[in-house]
Amino acid sequence: MRSATDILRDEHYVILDWLGRLEVAAARLESGDTLPEGLWTGLLEWFRSFADDRHHAKEENALFPAMIKGGVPARGGPVDVMLEDHGECRALLATMAASPPAARAAAARRYVVLLREHIDKENEIVFPLADAVLDAAAQAALLREFAQADAALGAATVS
Repeated sequence: MRSATDILRDEHYVILDWLGRLEVAAARLESGDTLPEGLWTGLLEWFRSFADDRHHAKEENALFPAMIKGGVPARGGPVDVMLEDHGECRALLATMAASPPAARAAAARRYVVLLREHIDKENEIVFPLADAVLDAAAQAALLREFAQADAALGAATVS
């Protein structure tokens, strides 16, 4: 049976693909190129709706509370670090939306690095820890919460 962390890892693959797209757009901005109409706003909207509203929300509203209930410290540990990263991601998205092109590109570069490092930390540290502290009942509850969250948000745009 697939676990909640399997689902989150699968979502990471999708996010990594889109980070590559953002990186290409940022490079074009840095070189002074204009982007096709709507490309930048479309990228930002995708990161807001999928990476933040769907993926990070599953972690913040379901996985991290379950891990804390399972004995992982709420403060001073990996959950705290992941929440800080999520906050920084949101701030960088806001900068990318409201800044001139050079600042957008710089924020995008920082966002790409941050989110890639964040995904590595989750895949290598946080998810194995979650799998170790969550019993079968907690895992099943997470799967139900994830399904409810996905149903509430509707179909995800991943391509």
